[in-house]
Amino acid sequence: MNAFVQFLSFVKVAFKFFTGCDAGIKRFFVSIPLSCFTAYDIRGRVPDELDETIAARIGSAFVEQFSAGRVVIGHDMRLSSRPIAEALITALTNQGVEVEDIGLCGTEEVYFAVFSGEQRGVDGGIMVTASHNPADYNGMKLVQRGARPVSSDSGLREIAARAADDDWWARQGKSLPLAPGDCTPAFSKSAYIQHLLSLVDISALRPMSLVVNSGNGCAGPVIDLLEEHLPFTFIRLNHEPDGTFPNGVPNPLLPEKREVTAAAVREHHADMGIAWDGDFDRCFFYDETGRFIEGYYIVGLLGVAMLQQHPGATILHDPRLIWNTREMVSEAGGRPVMTRTGHAFIKEKMRETNAVYGGEMSAHHYFRDFGYCDTGMLPWLLVCQLLGREGSNLSALVDDRMAAYPVSGEINSRVEDPDAVIATVEKQYAEGEKDYTDGLSVAFPGFRFNLRKSNTEPVLRLNVETRADPQLLQKKTEELLVLIRGSS
Repeated sequence: MNAFVQFLSFVKVAFKFFTGCDAGIKRFFVSIPLSCFTAYDIRGRVPDELDETIAARIGSAFVEQFSAGRVVIGHDMRLSSRPIAEALITALTNQGVEVEDIGLCGTEEVYFAVFSGEQRGVDGGIMVTASHNPADYNGMKLVQRGARPVSSDSGLREIAARAADDDWWARQGKSLPLAPGDCTPAFSKSAYIQHLLSLVDISALRPMSLVVNSGNGCAGPVIDLLEEHLPFTFIRLNHEPDGTFPNGVPNPLLPEKREVTAAAVREHHADMGIAWDGDFDRCFFYDETGRFIEGYYIVGLLGVAMLQQHPGATILHDPRLIWNTREMVSEAGGRPVMTRTGHAFIKEKMRETNAVYGGEMSAHHYFRDFGYCDTGMLPWLLVCQLLGREGSNLSALVDDRMAAYPVSGEINSRVEDPDAVIATVEKQYAEGEKDYTDGLSVAFPGFRFNLRKSNTEPVLRLNVETRADPQLLQKKTEELLVLIRGSS
């Protein structure tokens, strides 16, 4: 359990314990639930853990933390999202903040409005979304000026403390008004679309048939806006944003959610399939046979695509699976650099190294020319660009890579004492080459694994890869799981 989660747990326990104490003692402790705060964003069940009043307090705390005078607000398709966004707008406009309300959108549209709005004085943004969580959840993603992330190390901890403090809220003199104040209409969808297209060589694109599954999330309207500029035929699935989730939670990582896209690719003989989560900050790929392609192999492809435009550039990757990415980037003349998993760490490292691209096996893809932010639209456009230049299909680009570096996929194990289990595993594989960039990574000539803790629960996440040896992959994966689960 990391320090931030321990802090939140302590505060919640302290609040329960001191509920009956006098006001002089209680003012040092919180008086609303903090369980909606994670290390990187805000996520909770509505209305138990997050409601309009809590949202207003969070928005006010955000403004005070960053001395913000102009803030972008956007929201996803969830039924609770617009009311929460309106509560935020009300709180902010009551503080004299100029609000740019961009309405229904994806998270990357808020990012774009913030980083492209620096010259007009935009100080930050709040996206109301719970991404791929169940329908009764909601949350917020916060960014500072320039779309820099807000995490527990960069203001989220302080925002949580303010928002939970009744005394602080009382000093604001606030009670939630009936309606939000006026907003400034400054965001242009066409500017966002043109920026995406400016990062792609449109002349390299060839006519293709693409299955696009928006999962009834927010990706559909953007696909419609892009369509007129592209030589593609789109076969639309679950296209309309719908917060009732008529086709289930939009989470393409779930195996049971993959078949609908795969079947449509096969039925329509499409060239590729693409699926998104609710706020489309991640996109997932299917080749022309309907086969789901692990995000790990897409990182290598996008690294190559970016190096075609930026020869010799730095490409970042996370530590969970690395061999394929490092080989592809090096052979393409780039410089692969490993960084800790997590959007805040990757965005910081990208700025530090001037990396043009950073990729995670979890299907988050970050681009320097997109404000160092993750986007779910640019990756598939760049993969299509690569397919056009290569005159090939997706399976041909990944088959050899998947055979050269087979992987286990991420395997989660619930354990009582994650640190003790990691220590046991490290001792067992003491002869390997170790790295502690994120959790424990151990490499041998023929295989490699990464074992890391969850940020929010007593779970260990295991990833194993080998060099062209599926039998060794199975053997070592089973060996590690016995050790991990037997040590718990």
